[in-house]
Amino acid sequence: MSIPDNTKGAIFDLDGTLMDSMWFWSELDGIYLRSKGIMTIPEDYLLEIAHLGSYETAVYTKRRFGIPETPEEMMKEWHSMSIDFYTHKVKLKEGALDYLKLLRGRGIKLAVATANDEDLYIPALKLTGIEGFFDAVVNVSEVERKKGFPDIYLLACERMGVRAEESVVFEDILLGIKGAKAGGFKTVGVYDETSERDAEEIEKEADMFIHSFNELL
Repeated sequence: MSIPDNTKGAIFDLDGTLMDSMWFWSELDGIYLRSKGIMTIPEDYLLEIAHLGSYETAVYTKRRFGIPETPEEMMKEWHSMSIDFYTHKVKLKEGALDYLKLLRGRGIKLAVATANDEDLYIPALKLTGIEGFFDAVVNVSEVERKKGFPDIYLLACERMGVRAEESVVFEDILLGIKGAKAGGFKTVGVYDETSERDAEEIEKEADMFIHSFNELL
């Protein structure tokens, strides 16, 4: 199993794709919501916020659960816990480092397309030892439309200097796969436990589906 031979660019989501980190948001949200008296987290909650930035996540959470604090106050509570995790604890998924090395060895340009803020993804890239692998890093705050659309992946291509049809997008969420395909990208769905309920649909929608990067080595 491998990506097309004519691939010139590869674009990776971070949370749930390259990094084993989506579970952290489940725990963080659970701790936070329980502190507000919300003892059961709906199954679709993580999927709904997976493509959102921090402020949008706070707004959505406040609206959905009736949180009395402002989005800014909510973000401040989440922030210190998140910084600690991404600075000291986050790990890459199995085979991810070796696969990035393989792509670099083939001369393929690499980019990150993430919903995470800079103060989270930069420490995470440093901690996991992959900071120097990427030719471009794009955050959802830099584009008008989010990951249900191709904008973030197109901007990554622009910064890498490659065309969409020469690039492959790796994503663990269905919205990301659909957005990338709408932009003319080849797509690889990456399994993550937090998006398991959509795994069958992701596998159908994506050009390729993997449970581990070892499958591509």
